[in-house]
Amino acid sequence: MERTYINDLPGKIGGEVSIAGWIDVRRDHGKLIFIDLRDKSGLVQMVALPNNAEAHAAAQTVRPEWVVEIRGKVNKRPEKMVNADLPTGAIEIEVLEIKVLARAEELPFDKDSELNLDTYLDNLPLTLRRQEVQAVFRVQARIINAFREFLIGEGFTEAQVPKLTGSDAEGGAAVFPVEYFGHTAYLATSPQLYKQILVGVFERVFATGNMYRAEKHSTTRHLNEYTSLDLEMGFIKDHTDIMALEQRFLTYLSEVLAADCTHEFKLFKAEIPTVGEKIPTWKLREAQEIIKKEFGEDCTKEPDLEPQHERWLSEYAKKEFGSDFAFITHYPVKKRPFYTYEDEADPGFTKSFDLLFRGVEITTGGQRIHEYDKLVENIKAWGLKPEKFSYYLQAFKYGMPPEGGLAIGLERLTAKLLGIENVKQATLFPRDLNRIDTLLSKPDSN
Repeated sequence: MERTYINDLPGKIGGEVSIAGWIDVRRDHGKLIFIDLRDKSGLVQMVALPNNAEAHAAAQTVRPEWVVEIRGKVNKRPEKMVNADLPTGAIEIEVLEIKVLARAEELPFDKDSELNLDTYLDNLPLTLRRQEVQAVFRVQARIINAFREFLIGEGFTEAQVPKLTGSDAEGGAAVFPVEYFGHTAYLATSPQLYKQILVGVFERVFATGNMYRAEKHSTTRHLNEYTSLDLEMGFIKDHTDIMALEQRFLTYLSEVLAADCTHEFKLFKAEIPTVGEKIPTWKLREAQEIIKKEFGEDCTKEPDLEPQHERWLSEYAKKEFGSDFAFITHYPVKKRPFYTYEDEADPGFTKSFDLLFRGVEITTGGQRIHEYDKLVENIKAWGLKPEKFSYYLQAFKYGMPPEGGLAIGLERLTAKLLGIENVKQATLFPRDLNRIDTLLSKPDSN
């Protein structure tokens, strides 16, 4: 008999099936033994009855995390026993046969007990098996797939760009050096320069992948290795074209999550955001005036927003506009990378933006400089050397359309969608100042 996945069981009522997975919970009531079984698709309740002596005896011996194969009958639950919170809550499996595929040792702690963050992270091979933790990464997988689906539908080409670079040419972030055949290479902090080059080839490109920042921070919103959802597009009018594209993506994402991830959001008692017709947008200076007026702090002379400012602005956007999102535009020239386009109508400020979502910046983007001479001039003005950019500059020297793009932090977006406070819990195997998996394959010191 072929294996049936748990999420397909509601369509098999009255039939006999073969299922396999991990024992999540076992409850022995003497005559009745209840077992919750989970596989990659979901969770289902099973019951071993005394009239099937062999299956009942086997059910008495199995324990949590044992891997088993079950032959059973799919029965409809009595109406008063239906679990509306579970996709399989209207059915129950009557166990006819149990085959043990692998035994498990007793867990060092109750898998569903409250754990501090370090214990949770130190035991990820176990804690990732929790239903709500799995839900985080099912949602995350759906986000990245939605990003891909949407952009392909918009005529974008997916590109795989290098994660090893010859130098930190941008000069914008701390980098991890890597020994590379007698030379020093660096782990990429961004695919920015590569995706700009590719606009000169494909017009519209996107990339997804890990990026690396060697910044010695220890906060609830930063990681040293994170996933960036990047896009770049040519023939734009200005940065507002990029913002409009992101708004369309967010609308698409909300629809996809509502269709495919309702159960996961219920587990977290989280709301899927409604994007609305127009995301509220303020220039940085306008946003700072809002903070001064509404929250009593004068930050109007600052070149950027602090985390508390982002939280206040998100609160204001929600209260006044019913929006979980807010765009902040026109950051000062010197607070943005050398390739960022200065607004001719607002000298000293750029055609750039950040997107705030529920109190945190999740996106940075804007229009880029596409004129070769201006780009070389800016490289020099930033104290950098044009010869270090000769490979990159070829694309602009030989014709580049007006272009721009953005980058979305996948882990931050996931965390904010589900109401998770620490971004490390929205990261499969997080890397931070103190955490690297030396226990996975620790090199011999001899």
